[in-house]
Amino acid sequence: MNSINVRIAEELSAVSASRVLPQQVAAAVALLDEGSTVPFIARYRKEVTGSLDDTQLRTLEERLRYLRELDERRAAILASIEEQGKLTGELKRDILEADTKTRLEDLYLPYKQKRRTKGQIALEAGLGELADALFGNPGLNPESEAARFIDAEKGFADTKAVLEGAKYILMERFAEDASLLEKLRSFLKQEATLSARLVPGKEAEGAKFSDYFEHDEVLRNTPSHRALAIFRGRNEGILSVALKVGEELPGTSHPCELMIAERFGIQQQGRPADKWLGEVVRWTWKVKLYTHLETDLLGELRDSAETEAINVFARNLHDLLLAAPAGPRATLGLDPGLRTGCKVAVVDATGKLLDTATVYPHAPKNDWNGTLAVLAKLCAKHSVDLIAIGNGTASRETDKLAIDLIKLCPQLKMTKIMVSEAGASVYSASELAAKEFPELDVSLRGAVSIARRLQDPLAELVKIDPKSIGVGQYQHDVSQLKLARSLDAVVEDCVNAVGVDVNTASAALLARISGLNATLAQNIVTFRDANGAFKSRAELLKVPRLGDKTFEQAAGFLRVMNGDNPLDASAVHPETYPLVQRIAQNTGRDIRSLIGDSGFLKRLDPKQFTDETFGLPTVTDILKELDKPGRDPRPEFKTAEFQEGVESLKDLKPGMVLEGVVTNVTNFGAFVDIGVHQDGLVHISALSEKFVKDPYEVVKAGDIVKVKVMEVDIPRNRVGLSMRMSDTPGEKTEGPRGGGNRGNTPRTERHSTQDKPAPANAGMAALFANAKQLKK
Repeated sequence: MNSINVRIAEELSAVSASRVLPQQVAAAVALLDEGSTVPFIARYRKEVTGSLDDTQLRTLEERLRYLRELDERRAAILASIEEQGKLTGELKRDILEADTKTRLEDLYLPYKQKRRTKGQIALEAGLGELADALFGNPGLNPESEAARFIDAEKGFADTKAVLEGAKYILMERFAEDASLLEKLRSFLKQEATLSARLVPGKEAEGAKFSDYFEHDEVLRNTPSHRALAIFRGRNEGILSVALKVGEELPGTSHPCELMIAERFGIQQQGRPADKWLGEVVRWTWKVKLYTHLETDLLGELRDSAETEAINVFARNLHDLLLAAPAGPRATLGLDPGLRTGCKVAVVDATGKLLDTATVYPHAPKNDWNGTLAVLAKLCAKHSVDLIAIGNGTASRETDKLAIDLIKLCPQLKMTKIMVSEAGASVYSASELAAKEFPELDVSLRGAVSIARRLQDPLAELVKIDPKSIGVGQYQHDVSQLKLARSLDAVVEDCVNAVGVDVNTASAALLARISGLNATLAQNIVTFRDANGAFKSRAELLKVPRLGDKTFEQAAGFLRVMNGDNPLDASAVHPETYPLVQRIAQNTGRDIRSLIGDSGFLKRLDPKQFTDETFGLPTVTDILKELDKPGRDPRPEFKTAEFQEGVESLKDLKPGMVLEGVVTNVTNFGAFVDIGVHQDGLVHISALSEKFVKDPYEVVKAGDIVKVKVMEVDIPRNRVGLSMRMSDTPGEKTEGPRGGGNRGNTPRTERHSTQDKPAPANAGMAALFANAKQLKK
């Protein structure tokens, strides 16, 4: 059995551009066990791990967890079998070599404590001798042999009951054979068909699952989104689900029965016991193995579908969190509404709340001019640069209001942008929002959040449970523990990739920094409020409960702008400050003059400054950081232009070419916000003229794209789009995916998009969109 480190190294090598050595894995494991975080290891321990990146480290962390659980289970199984006195050398070897939990449980099955079975009852009655005799010598006559074992007191009053008991003994023995289970499972994975059928009488109730009322698909080819849709239909009592393998014709045996017979050398040669043994094989499959393997394989399908769905969610969340910030500019936040009015909030360049109001420009009050007067006064008073408009109810009407406001105040040169409201209501009613704005009405908190999202999406979205942001695929159908673990890792990686200003960051943002938690983050804020802004990173050590280990993990990701030491505003870790000082001394420069001198820094040879403590990766990173200290990895801020006059589904016409924002990327395509209160779907076959295996190869959440309207289905609130300008609406052509309908969304995919965005209305270029999942 390979060690955990060797196995993980092999797995990482298989998916990496270069080979990963066991020593690298061992070093990373040691750091993780010491309490180091993935962002810290990836950024500041490159020499130790051989420059494993954050993606490799996340995979390593997940596999380490699984393989350690596997080893714990392995040890428990070995102890149990040894205690029973049944642990042979061969069995021990097989258990030690088992590389999955499934294989391990297959091996343990014969020794697992279970409820009293029919086979066990028969064994207790002494029928094991008969079972062995008929199995070993099919030339024996079953009825004649069974007559010797009749015992009414033990529950076997005639030959039929005796043979039934002997049959169950062999059935249970066959069904617990690990080699047979492995072979059958492998065969079914390749050959089985996933079959879904409508539960009689559920037609109307289950209309949304109509694509699966009579659905058959090769198990190994079933994509995650369809698998999850089918499982949801089963959970809701609409669909029945089964695995099928081929057609069993009259007079023939099921292929799995043939495999069982072959495994145990059972053949039909006309001998007296052959028919009885054939019954044993048939019932072993039908009674013992079919349901067991079907449950296992459907469970594996669900697990793999969940994993893929979680990966899709994590990838989209990553893109949302790293959306381009509009930057530190005074912003007017508008949370649209009709009867209850539009909520208004003005925040300054740092996100501090300056002013609020409630206006009623829309029906029923229709106070358009009065609203403009109020907003114009607020904008002039606070020198507003940006207008952030929530994309909920009345968003396009409020967008028109913003247009008039900009015309009314030309001297301010304001820009309007639509912002997704996804999760804003969750934040508004949260304990965090109540602490931040105890005197503010819940609805006005939403307007503040909308304004801040435009300024810095990352800083604002970390205040919301990632699951409430709504860019997932069937997020309510997957393991919530696995989902939360994955999304938390994404948030941690994104926050640390950007870094935070320790003197302006909220407690929610600080809590996501490497090494920190909610308590320490609040301690930093409390200390900052009591003592004023931090002047250096070193002052962080004065914060209660923030010790040396925490400082080591967090310091490089915390920025002190305009502090005593210019390096404190960069990603250079304090532990490497002596190295920077040495570089400055050796080059005859002062540290401040080095920073930003790109031409000079690029002429330096990193190898000249390496030593036994700091290797080439660290020196190279430091020189890059000195070139552009505190650089933000997020893209430049851009906005999409929605077409005037196109505000609802009824305004759309097939053939229209529009600009939109990608709001969500799934396995089957991408959703695009074109400003009509309903995101349209670009199916994977219409993303590019070239073959597309993974939509993420072409687009990601937040991309601004041009799309052509292919189909508008007003009754079902569906819009089919294409990113191939050569496509003609209604034209059925062989697309890059083969056999696809280029003009329309394929039938098999339409109802599998139940987790597509509900009215997202508009989106902002900085990418927030709501791909709201179907409610439970």
